[in-house]
Amino acid sequence: MTMNKHNPFFLLWRISRGGRALYLAGFIFMFLSVCCSFLLPQTIRFVVDSVVGGLSASDVPVVPRLLGLLGPRTGPGALKEGLWLAGLLAVALSAVGGLFNFGHHICLSKSSEGMIKRLRDTLYSHIQRLPYRWHIEIQTGDIIQRCTSDVEVVRGFVSAQITEIVRAAGLIIFAYSFLFPINRPMAVTSLAFLPVIFAYSSVFLRSAADRFLAADEAEGKLLTIAQENFTGVRVVRAFGRERYELDKFDAQNRRYAALWMRLGKILSAYWGVGDLLTGLQMVALCAVGAHQASAGGVTVGEFMVFLSYNSMIIWPVRGLGRVLSEASKASVSLGRIREILDAPTETDALPDGDDETALPVRGDIAFRDVSFSYGAALVLRDISFTIRGGTTFGILGATGAGKTTLAYLICRLYDLEPGNGEITIGGVDIRRLDRRQLRRHIGIVLQEPFLYSRTIKDNIASLRDGIPFHRVREAAAVSQVDGAINAFASGYDTVVGERGVTLSGGQKQRVAIARAILREPQILIFDDSLSAVDTETDSRIRAALARRLAQTDKATTIIIAHRITSVSGADVIMVMDEGRIVEMGTPQELLARGGVYRRIYDMQQSVVADAGGSGDDGV
Repeated sequence: MTMNKHNPFFLLWRISRGGRALYLAGFIFMFLSVCCSFLLPQTIRFVVDSVVGGLSASDVPVVPRLLGLLGPRTGPGALKEGLWLAGLLAVALSAVGGLFNFGHHICLSKSSEGMIKRLRDTLYSHIQRLPYRWHIEIQTGDIIQRCTSDVEVVRGFVSAQITEIVRAAGLIIFAYSFLFPINRPMAVTSLAFLPVIFAYSSVFLRSAADRFLAADEAEGKLLTIAQENFTGVRVVRAFGRERYELDKFDAQNRRYAALWMRLGKILSAYWGVGDLLTGLQMVALCAVGAHQASAGGVTVGEFMVFLSYNSMIIWPVRGLGRVLSEASKASVSLGRIREILDAPTETDALPDGDDETALPVRGDIAFRDVSFSYGAALVLRDISFTIRGGTTFGILGATGAGKTTLAYLICRLYDLEPGNGEITIGGVDIRRLDRRQLRRHIGIVLQEPFLYSRTIKDNIASLRDGIPFHRVREAAAVSQVDGAINAFASGYDTVVGERGVTLSGGQKQRVAIARAILREPQILIFDDSLSAVDTETDSRIRAALARRLAQTDKATTIIIAHRITSVSGADVIMVMDEGRIVEMGTPQELLARGGVYRRIYDMQQSVVADAGGSGDDGV
């Protein structure tokens, strides 16, 4: 089967692999169930026409032929005596139809749930492999909305709406294959209203699709506002911004509600016109039926069967609008999911014929003529420097100087564009290194570290499977957080709240440092990760870390900071300003030079002296 890959429903075909046979079996069972439901009115026709109407069994087609057990007698008396056979046949048809219906629901349920599971797995796996830039540009609430609400819409479409569409089409075909032989004028009258209903449903589908998309996007923004408020509850409470947040949520909530009210008006109009069309069809059918009955063109049993078949198809046809509206929602949701799945994942684009290179165990990190920008904003401007392997390298600069961007580039969270320079480790361009392998050998601690809603022990050990507890405590001792953890009633089994709200800023940073240390990486990056601890704790952490590194294979350590005390123990310090290198050398050389580093040093020493020699206590 071929299908346009840009069609949103192509995604359904792709995720249906492995479950198509079961899905098809469900439709076969549904087909058999419909057959039983269409045979059932024929027993009613037989009873009415042959018993009440006085016709002979041979004059009533289909069912009487199944009642040959009546024998040679075909009069009304014999028919009355064998009436129990018609009842037994009706019960049998209902029972068999029920069994087929059961099989239909079981097969479709298993196959559709399997399809949606594969969709969730595919979606989650793809998101894990999307570049960091994509995650920064897309709002978290919108991602969550697509992975939950949109997937649920698709689930409803796969498990119910497709079935309803096929069932409605099957009922129409079956019904009119029975109705036309009964009475052609009445069948034509009934059929004449179907194109009108289909046309109206199509108009509704087109008008509803754009509004469903707008409502979905509004829901994503609403979720984003709620998610930002819940995760930033400390800031909201600390600055008394509850009223502002309530007003912002209320404004978006009113917009979201207004969009659904507009959709409600369209739905109301649709169902109102549907009622009108249904009423007109019944009136026209009764009028034509009455004329045919008076002319002897239809019997009482045939008229009842005709109304029964018409009622079987009228509700599926009326519900077709609802099903099509759900199909439009599913199309929108599939399109939004496809936007995620079509986003290019991280790739290791290598020159033709080249292979991925193993990460050098030891080596210098070199930046050569590197420039980098976020969109139009140039962040790094033609910088070149080298970090000697196994040394401690400090990077000092004000906010926005480009310090964090250097860390992101080393980790390959962003890649350099061709012609914008080169970054090497051990002389090898990092673009030739497998990203996952590279990142396994890098430990990075951010200024605002992320902690999971687990125990402190689990957070520290989250990057190493099966690590013994004494190793966890050793890492915590190096980061000077062991004492603070033991002060908690549950110690290392204390559950950290969402985004680490149980801990102070300094404690979160030190737990994150312990997590990075425990990984024993070849490259260790501290991105202003000591900003929330006091200078004394800062000094103790750096001293303990230096002792640990001296006892093991010494890692290349990069300390990014705006506070001089954090980088004062580095072998080499680089001072940055507005994406450029303004100074570089040992701490002693930079002090003696009397440049930018000296001015920052003197200013911060003066501030510390005025404050009594202490910074943030980190508690």
